[in-house]
Amino acid sequence: MPQTSAQPPGGLAKVEFIVLIASMMALNALAIDIMVPALDDIGAAFTLANPNDQQLVMFAYVLGFGIPQLVWGPVSDHYGRRALLLISLVGYGAFGLFCVFSTSFSGLLIARFLMGVFSSAGRVVAVSVVRDVYEGRGMAQIMSFVMMVFMTVPILAPAIGQLILGLGPWPWIFYVLVIYSVVIALWSMARLPETLAAERRKPLSFASAFGAYKMVLKTRVACGYVLASGILFGGLFAFIFSVEQVMREVFDREAELGFWFALVSIGLAASNFLNAVLVKRVGMRRLSHMAVFVFVLLALLNLVLMFVYGPVFYVFMSLMMLTFGTIGMIGSNFNAIAMEPLGEIAGTASAALGFATTTLAGGLGYLISSQFDGTVIPLLIGFSGLGVVSLIVLFITEKGRLFQINPAV
Repeated sequence: MPQTSAQPPGGLAKVEFIVLIASMMALNALAIDIMVPALDDIGAAFTLANPNDQQLVMFAYVLGFGIPQLVWGPVSDHYGRRALLLISLVGYGAFGLFCVFSTSFSGLLIARFLMGVFSSAGRVVAVSVVRDVYEGRGMAQIMSFVMMVFMTVPILAPAIGQLILGLGPWPWIFYVLVIYSVVIALWSMARLPETLAAERRKPLSFASAFGAYKMVLKTRVACGYVLASGILFGGLFAFIFSVEQVMREVFDREAELGFWFALVSIGLAASNFLNAVLVKRVGMRRLSHMAVFVFVLLALLNLVLMFVYGPVFYVFMSLMMLTFGTIGMIGSNFNAIAMEPLGEIAGTASAALGFATTTLAGGLGYLISSQFDGTVIPLLIGFSGLGVVSLIVLFITEKGRLFQINPAV
């Protein structure tokens, strides 16, 4: 296992380190959430026959974001973090400009897919840098603070998107994404040193990459938590993909989308802060296992109430906010538990986790959201089912011993 300093690299203050890592990870969230208010305009601009097809703008990006991480992980473990981060930011900005000038819906989807491809490299680097420096509960705590800052993006992104639409057409949103990528590139190149020492770099070949991923698959805890994370986060993507239609067609509150989306995101940010405070005392497993149980109970309760009483907006949104609050105690802990035994191949391990929590989660999310029928029932059935399956995966991974605790995790 590599020696970790438990201090931010290059003399960075911990606050700047957390904000920088969160800003790098926000490349992905911003590219998704800022588009939510524009989906209807995009559908109208390209005269889509099926209104549900507008969700492909989100799904194409998520699809591009997921699979390439399996390539970026070994690349990061061989060449280091900084070079790959710069490639990521340049590609992200370039294909953001391609989106602006797309003249067909298929062209827009291709550009969005390629944006996701390059953004995925930034996600691999962000998590790898944290694992280079921290481990165990320390990593979980830092990732909780990162996620708390990171959650300001989904809080603000839909409102930013709505503001941009008030000033100009939807392609202007992509100019904002390009500018953001330039700012992060300048900041990271100026302040973030290389965190992967030369003696820890791995050879780059198909055999070495295959061996590293084989190691991930053979590590029971890593594989189980990666799978459980990907399944559970399918609910998050299902909500993001379909929330614009739910607010418009089910509750007739499209104008309030940014406000309610922000409240849901605030619940996520608050739970990440609470997790950061508690994790070193309570342990990652206890907190995250408890959160999954609560996730399932809240999703089932929401489903029953909506089925019996119909779409009662304040009941639905209140329970959704509480449900999303549990995710704040799941994501960072699952991430740290999965990464803990794989510090020697942090880039590859980060890629495997990112692949599961985007490709698997995105695919499940799109499958659920594409079943939208003018009600919230398909969404809530999906939430409940994914929560139950994730809990079963955890039960198998931990050999039936949930809520266990030890000094490390």
